[in-house]
This record gives sequence, C-alpha cells and structure tokens, in this order.
Amino acid sequence: PVPRVVTSSDDPGLLGSAFMVVERIEGETIPRRILRQAELAPARPHLAEQCGRILAALHSMPPAAVPGLERQDALAQYRETLDQIGWPSPTFELAFRWLERHRPAPADGTRVVHGDFRNGNLIVGPDGIRAVLDWEMAHVGDPMEDLAWLCVKSWRFGVDLPVGGFGTYDQLIGAYEAAGGGPVDRRALRWWEILGNLKWGVICMMQAWAHTSGAVRSVELAAIGRRVCETEWDLLELLGADDGGGAPGPEEGGAGPVDMHGVPDAAGLVDAVREFLERDVMAATEGRIRFHARVAVNVLGMVERELALGPGQRAAHAAGLAALGVGSEAELARAIRDGRMDARRDEVMSRLLGTVRAKLEVAHPSYLDPPAPPAGS
Repeated sequence: PVPRVVTSSDDPGLLGSAFMVVERIEGETIPRRILRQAELAPARPHLAEQCGRILAALHSMPPAAVPGLERQDALAQYRETLDQIGWPSPTFELAFRWLERHRPAPADGTRVVHGDFRNGNLIVGPDGIRAVLDWEMAHVGDPMEDLAWLCVKSWRFGVDLPVGGFGTYDQLIGAYEAAGGGPVDRRALRWWEILGNLKWGVICMMQAWAHTSGAVRSVELAAIGRRVCETEWDLLELLGADDGGGAPGPEEGGAGPVDMHGVPDAAGLVDAVREFLERDVMAATEGRIRFHARVAVNVLGMVERELALGPGQRAAHAAGLAALGVGSEAELARAIRDGRMDARRDEVMSRLLGTVRAKLEVAHPSYLDPPAPPAGS
C-alpha cells in the first residue's frame, strides 16, 4: 500500500530541487501516537502481521522490474561511513567484529528491499496500515534487512514489543512466511537486527556531524548525537555483555555549591534556562518552535546531568581504559578492530557496558528503566 504518485520531476529548476507529489492519505504517522492512541487500538494487534504480508509482497518483486536500484553491502557501507566521520566507538568496533565473523548467507538471493521499513514510515488508521512511506533508501539486498530493521529497539518507542512496539517476532515471521515471503532463519534475522542497531547508531553520528561541521546547525541534530549511547547499550545487550555496574554518583566528583563565578553556578543557570523554555516558551508556541523548545529542554537536562556526574564518570572511565592497557577510546577501538582484544572480550564488554551506562545516565536516564507496557493493545 503506497500513495498514488500525482506528478514528479528531477528538474531542480521547477521547485529548487527534485520533487514528487502524491495523493493525500488520512491516518497517523507519529509512532508514539500509533502505539498509544485509543482510536488506533483496534489496529495495533494486527500491525505486525500486516507488516509481514506487506514485506512478503515487496520481496516477491523481481529486481529487474525496478531498474536503477543499487546493490548494497550494508556492513561495508556503514563501516566506510563511520571511518569517514572519524569518531571512534569501541562498542561499534566490537559489533563490527562480531558481524564480520558471523555473517549469514543471503536469504533466498537478493530482493527489492525498502531500506527504512519501520514504525514512523507507515500511515496507520483504525483499519491498519494504509500506506508505506519514505522509499528513498530502496535498494537490492537481503530481505532479512527489512524484517530486522522493523525490530530495532529504537523503533519500539518505549513499548516492550519487539516488532515496532506493536507485535511479536512470531506474528511478523508467521505472516511473512504464510504470504509467500520464504522461510526466515532466526539466526540471520538476529544478525540483521544487530546490524540495524549499529546502523542507527552510525546514522545518529552522521546527524550530529552535520551540526558540528556547520553544514546544518540544529539543536535537534545536536541532541541526536547524544543518542548514540542508546544504540551502544542495545548492541552490548544483544552481544551478551554482563552489566558492569552503575557509574559514580554526583557525590564522587560533582561540583561544589559555590563557584568562583558566583551564584547561580553553571548548573543553576542551565536549570533556569530549561525551566523558562519548559514553562514559558513551550506554552506560548506551537509547531516547529514548540518542538525545538522541547528538544532544547532535553539538551539542557543533559548538560545539568553531565555537570553533576561528569567528573566522577570521566575518572572511572580513564581508570577502566588504563586497566585494559589503552589510553583513549580511539586506541581501544583500534585494538578491537585489529583483534588485539579478542582474548579479553568478556572484560572489554563489561568495561564498555559500564561506560555506556554512564553515558546514558547523562543523555537519557529513563532508557535504563524497564519499558512501559503496551497501551490499548
């Protein structure tokens, strides 16, 4: 199910860029509303099965029927992208190493793949999925990529159901196979789900780089950069790390109550700006300004927590790197990539889990809490 194309053009002279106009389809696209609105409750129990049938239909298309699609090696693509950004992540290196060693054989050859099939790119009504959107990442590849991307934790939006926050693996796979999508190898699906989490982490880095490089200055893109630790946490869980314990609390390195610059200190000033945005700006604005005010509130919350927790966390992090015999995250990432840490894998994973937990305690503390039960399902 897709919107009908009304007109399109690749001529940038008409509207300033290439464009496509499609028919309007009523429905909801915002994932948190899809997962929580009462009027969509009749649809939610069936969405995973609908996704399975839709993907089976898509993957039945012969690639030759869609000329111009590229064949992609997703693992190589995101390795190259991470190297171009130049921001080291030992957790990502650990994931790349695991993925390279456990790559499955392609499932049933190569197929037309949507590339971004997830909750957030679907138009949903009380009757279910009315349209699939955002086809710009379509390519020829392994159909497991689409199935697994839908299951990446970031697309569950706080609901503890693995398929888009609205369904189970059995519902998705059962409907996919029944609709002629071919047998699903669960181990291959897990490999692609791990790659999907890694992919989203690299995309978060790309978006933050767009801000820090000056290409697109945006508080939203800056905030997305601090979401990388969410995918690091998810990857470590998927790779089987043991919890290395929490990070030091504020009393282990937090700033004192009086600063040389006077009162309020930096944390107090940040708190004041955050309260102003939350209580006054958001109440007096709407649309894009209100949304970015909410993002700015979240960013200031991160700064407050980093001011309180950061010194102790940095000391613990430096000690952990020293225990591994390295002096920086970049050095640890190189050691993992080169295989020098293979014999100490459990120790590395334990250290990384503690580091990523510390990052989350600053960037998104509630991410460490148990997910909320599904509402209205």
